[in-house]
Amino acid sequence: MPARYPCPLDGVARKWVALAERRTAHIVELYDTGRWRHYYTQAELVAALREAIRVRDQWARIAGLLPEDEAADAAERPARRMNGR
Repeated sequence: MPARYPCPLDGVARKWVALAERRTAHIVELYDTGRWRHYYTQAELVAALREAIRVRDQWARIAGLLPEDEAADAAERPARRMNGR
């Protein structure tokens, strides 16, 4: 695969990555503290986490921070933890 050339909008994409990472961290914090029960069912929480990870990985690919093959595996790790696996 050819090397990716920097784009003037990479900085903007990195800011979106940072925002998506904060969103993911917030959902994980809700889980760790048990506050998620006030806002979500377990299925909704897992769905919200998967969506947050998907969005984060999508922005990371746009910014050139995450190779394509790592994205699929990265999306499953935190969701498995919440499912008790």
